[in-house]
Amino acid sequence: MAISVLDVRDTFATPHVTVPARAAVAAAAEAAPRRLPVTVVSAGLIGVLEAVGLLAVALTGLDGVLSSPSRPAGWIVAGGLLLLAAWIVLCAGSGAALIDGAGRKLLLGVTYAEMALVAMLMVIATATPVPTPGDIPAPALGLMALAVPVGKLLLAGAPSAQRWVAEGPRTRVRRVDPVRTHRLLATVTLAVIGLSLGAVAVLAPVQSGGPNDPASVVSSH
Repeated sequence: MAISVLDVRDTFATPHVTVPARAAVAAAAEAAPRRLPVTVVSAGLIGVLEAVGLLAVALTGLDGVLSSPSRPAGWIVAGGLLLLAAWIVLCAGSGAALIDGAGRKLLLGVTYAEMALVAMLMVIATATPVPTPGDIPAPALGLMALAVPVGKLLLAGAPSAQRWVAEGPRTRVRRVDPVRTHRLLATVTLAVIGLSLGAVAVLAPVQSGGPNDPASVVSSH
């Protein structure tokens, strides 16, 4: 029989029982590594590969633009190069940010800008006779160019990509410097490499005195 208010409360109240198994499962779930969705990987790789392709096109076409007799003014070339460099950096950076889980707003912004640029170029190519590579019709070329931003937009808007970004950036696991852990092995490896290079330089010297030797050519002149 309860003889006080506290005894009555303890008699009818539900006992609080801690379940250590649930806490262990929650801790294990938090410690488990997050799986990178395929949609996120695909969208990020498309952004990075697009940046590499733009860089390759810029390097191959810059010589032709500068050596052309109808070369545009210097400030136009400089502005175009600046915009192209910014485009390359934004493409690669937005893809890396999506893979890291930092966000997808930059990728979506770059994608919408690319779609607007392709639409504007299609209007210009339709209104004016502009030569296209391989004599491909301008509408077909525009649809091919639109495939890249549309693909990134669909992949970044997938539910798995949205959940990945909502969970936040991935936690960085701090790893021990292998040089500090294996200091003796690193020292021995460096010594072996140095001795090997020294042995090659001493035992296999460069043969001089040939007809193409720079010293013999200078002395003959």
